[in-house]
Amino acid sequence: MNFRVLRKARVLRDIKTRETVAMTELIRQAYRYITRNEQISPRIRQQAQLMLNSFPRAARPTTIKNRCTETGRGRGVLRESKLCRYQFRLKALAGEIPGVKKAIW
Repeated sequence: MNFRVLRKARVLRDIKTRETVAMTELIRQAYRYITRNEQISPRIRQQAQLMLNSFPRAARPTTIKNRCTETGRGRGVLRESKLCRYQFRLKALAGEIPGVKKAIW
């Protein structure tokens, strides 16, 4: 199996998941508020819970995994730069990340 294709597929899947979560976040928050509000009738709360459960799996914020934007690696990803530790090191040594340089002491 070609790892470049697999890596690109993972990155594309992650991008699609992030877009889906962003599109449905406001509606999800509204349904969650309804389900947790005890002043609303139980029937309406149950319907809101069913609507929440009918959302696609990719619309859940917990399915988002930080991935390296260069390689698609899922481990050792630095949040600020969105790069894995190895790519961060390569770019830092090449001077491509502003404000980052190798420490000398």
